[in-house]
Amino acid sequence: MTMKPNVSRRHWIAGAAAVIAVPTLLAGCGGGGSDPSDRKNLVTLAQSKPELSLFVEAVDAAGLRETLSGGSYTVFAPDNNAFAALLAELGTTKDALFADTSLLGSVLKYHVLSSVVPKDAIPLGKAIEPIGGGFFKIERQGNDYQVTDGRNRISAITSTDSVAANGVLHVVNRVLLPADKDIVQTAQATPDLSILVEAVIAAGLVDALKAPGPLTVFAPTDDAFAALLAELGMTKDALLADTALLTKVLTYHVVAGRTLKADIRVDAPITTLQGQTIRVNADLRVVDQRNRTSGFLATDVFASNGVVHVIDRVLLPA
Repeated sequence: MTMKPNVSRRHWIAGAAAVIAVPTLLAGCGGGGSDPSDRKNLVTLAQSKPELSLFVEAVDAAGLRETLSGGSYTVFAPDNNAFAALLAELGTTKDALFADTSLLGSVLKYHVLSSVVPKDAIPLGKAIEPIGGGFFKIERQGNDYQVTDGRNRISAITSTDSVAANGVLHVVNRVLLPADKDIVQTAQATPDLSILVEAVIAAGLVDALKAPGPLTVFAPTDDAFAALLAELGMTKDALLADTALLTKVLTYHVVAGRTLKADIRVDAPITTLQGQTIRVNADLRVVDQRNRTSGFLATDVFASNGVVHVIDRVLLPA
């Protein structure tokens, strides 16, 4: 899991804790003829682009040509270099990948939205839910658009707003993959969260954090737990043995629902599973019930059942 830097304040102030519904594409946006009946469908449009030949081949192998030839969709189509990189990443061959039609279909559907979303309507920083399930997000870096997939891999959008008769096509330079780890597995894969994992196991909360959710977890690092032990005058063994206290503290770091950084409103109360609230102040620090503050070390670390924000201090309820 890659630690990501804090984001600018404007991304936090804008947005409510819900996925924004995006508007449909207006006639005349992007390329193609003025008459939609003159346009290719999404598959034949992709077929006209040599750099998308492997994508078209994958669509046919997965039996999705008919689906993507009708309806109304947005497609993030990986280019040929993206597919070549995926094969190297997975240690497989094209024939083997394309023969696994179930896996291939799931991956391709992760690139398809059930509504038409041109570049200017992309809900930046918000959770975007494709037809294959899961979610990803898109953010703007200067003039560039970047996609973070469910495995926290980054892809660039290299071409936007190719208009088809039944939607719009954007080209990406990496194959997007849905999440393959839940919140507990994500924490276990992060060395700086080893004490948090020990605490979750000691408190008997593993099953709760593996549940479908979605959940949002504010995850304190090992250094944060070390500071807490000094603050409380306790040893780690004593803290882990006090399951009542441990459960109260840990559930104070968990919020029902999926709250990405763009969804967090400054100084608005956030109710935790423990029952009491936390808030994010104007300095973009988390404030607990004892007016202690914690900073963000990483935000929007995606898991199959939610999102993790890594923080530098253990939060305490009243």
